[in-house]
Parts: sequence; structure tokens; C-alpha cells
Amino acid sequence: MNWIELKALNKLYNTGKVKINQTLAKSPVFKSHKDALEIERGRKFFTRNDIFIEVYEKRYLKDFEKYSTFLEAEKLLKPQLRFNKKDIDLLIQFKQGIADGSLLQRRNELKEAQESVRGFSHMFFKNDKYLDGKTLLIDAINKIFNITLVDNKSQQYLYVLQCEAPKLIILCENGNFLNRDKIPRANGYELWYAGGRNIPKLEYTHQIRRGLPIYYSGDWDKDGLEIFELAKQKIPDLELLFPNGVSKSISATDHKSLWKYPEAPEKLSGLNPSLYTKKDKNKIIELITKNHWITEEGNNLKVMIDNYSS
Repeated sequence: MNWIELKALNKLYNTGKVKINQTLAKSPVFKSHKDALEIERGRKFFTRNDIFIEVYEKRYLKDFEKYSTFLEAEKLLKPQLRFNKKDIDLLIQFKQGIADGSLLQRRNELKEAQESVRGFSHMFFKNDKYLDGKTLLIDAINKIFNITLVDNKSQQYLYVLQCEAPKLIILCENGNFLNRDKIPRANGYELWYAGGRNIPKLEYTHQIRRGLPIYYSGDWDKDGLEIFELAKQKIPDLELLFPNGVSKSISATDHKSLWKYPEAPEKLSGLNPSLYTKKDKNKIIELITKNHWITEEGNNLKVMIDNYSS
């Protein structure tokens, strides 16, 4: 249920009618209360009966008053607001956590780490892309935490996070790590971001490598590993970093990159087995068997490099 539905239910309760728009016409909430609602001739308005009043006071009135008070106090009430109920509940928890001090350390860590929108989404929402395009929700989070989450939209050009004395290069599938400069620069990592599958440009990067070893960091899912294989065609000595992040359920996170041949994990989802170590293949088989994946930003960059070198 989103704020538009909650607001419409309240208007129906207070005034006796509410105009039907596309959101309300498709709303499962309004459909679930069809016995308590009537539609005016011409299908322009929902009107209520006595059953609705009883249902609304029992199930929705307290929530509406809580959410309305919070949104108004935070100056978030806008005509285009479409926050769902779970989003508002989470914002209220954030506000309470900052007020009582339980989230102050986390807020400081987010600021220190120059956290990105997708990084924050990975921590608090069901997947790392949940906040994509949700400008008002991102603004509300920034306001409550008093931070500015870094935007990390896909780019169509090679972006480089430079450091003073680079020891190696890491090609990143996503832009998250490039938005947080402290760990890479402190350890001599130069980060490259080509924009996901947009890797043909890597053919022209030989001179700017300066003979440095180069590694690949990406999501451990079908798409991320396919991108590694495409990038390795352009950079034959590209080495794959082994993940240290916790895997997540593909179905539970609404992830769109699905493993091929789940009934036969040993086929490695059609990936080229010659490009992976025994350890890599075992991890891929494990992820396919569990229908899991590992996000790039869920890994620790320094740990991946240290483990590769050891």
C-alpha cells in the first residue's frame, strides 16, 4: 500500500467519496474492500457505506495519523509523493534511531565511507537497485541522516579513480567503489569503471595501464561473470577477484540476472570453465544450487586483493 492509497482512504472516510484514478482503479486495497465501497454511475467516484467506516477506523485510521504527522513534520508531503507503507515505516525508524543515538555511529560510517545510493539500498532495502529513480525517497534519507548519498548511475565512458602511486588496477562492473576513494587511494588501487557491458573501449587501454596488473571486481551472478569473460577477451591477463561478501537469494531480492541450467549447476550457467579456478567453479556451483548471488558492493575490496595475493 502506498501513500496515494492511504490518503485516498482517509479522504473517503472524511468526505464520503473519492475520485477514481488509475492508481485507485488498480489498487488491491480498494478491491479488497469492494463490499464496503460503491461506485457512482459513470464510474467516476468511490463512495462509502457504514461497513467502510468501521473497517477504516479499525485498520487504517491510526496508521494514517502516524504517517501524516511524520511526513508533515519532515516537510515531505508533496502531491507526487508515492512512498509505500514499508518505506515510511523505515524512514520513521531512521528518524527514531538518529534521535535516540542508536544510528549515529552508522550515520558517521556512511558519511566517512562516502556511501552511494546503491550501497545504502544494499544495506537497508531488499536489493541494491531498490532506490534507483526514487528521488524523493533518496532526498528523505539524506535529510534524516544529514548525509548526501553519492549517485552512481551507469556511465557510457571509462571512468578512472586515480591514486598517487598505483600498484594495480581494478576494473569494476559497477560504479560503487569509485564513489568511495579512501580505501583504494590508501592502498594504491586505481579503479576503472567502463559501464557494465559497455566494454569494447577496453581494447584501447593498453597504454594507460603502464604495465600494472589488472583485476576484475563484479557481481557474482550470470551477468557479472559474463561481463568478466567479455572483458577478458579485451584484456587477456585480467584476473578475477574472488568474493568475500554474503550471498543473497535471487528471488527474495527480485534480482533480474538468473542462472542458466539451474537443474545442472555443473554446467556453470553456460560460462567458460577454462577461465575459472577450481575454487571459482565451486563457488559458482554453490550459488546456482542455492539460487543466490553476491553483489559487488557487498565485498571488501582490500580483502579480495589480499586474498588473491596470499
